[in-house]
Amino acid sequence: MTDQRPTDIRIRKRSRQLELHYADGHQLALPFELLRVYSPSAEVRGHGMGPGVLQTGKRDVAITQAEMVGNYALKLSFDDGHDSGLFTWDYLQELGREQEQYWQRYLARLAAEGGSRDQ
Repeated sequence: MTDQRPTDIRIRKRSRQLELHYADGHQLALPFELLRVYSPSAEVRGHGMGPGVLQTGKRDVAITQAEMVGNYALKLSFDDGHDSGLFTWDYLQELGREQEQYWQRYLARLAAEGGSRDQ
């Protein structure tokens, strides 16, 4: 898989996934919640080193809009008002490739810090 931009982007509200389709036939399906909790924004990542701000209560978050930014990124708007992260094509592919590791890291952090996906 190259770091090309997708040829088609779909917001699947029922399955709560962002689908990215590529010219080579490859496809990624990324859960809204995963995208929200790993947003590359300063609000989520923090303003320095460290794990960033733990995102809680995002189980039912929805993407309301996906907007291409130049030839390098996607700006996602979520129904909780968050819209400041620019997801580069490389980062979206990384999330797709390593989705299970990212997800397990998130669940472990929620458990360690007493957070919840629901509130």
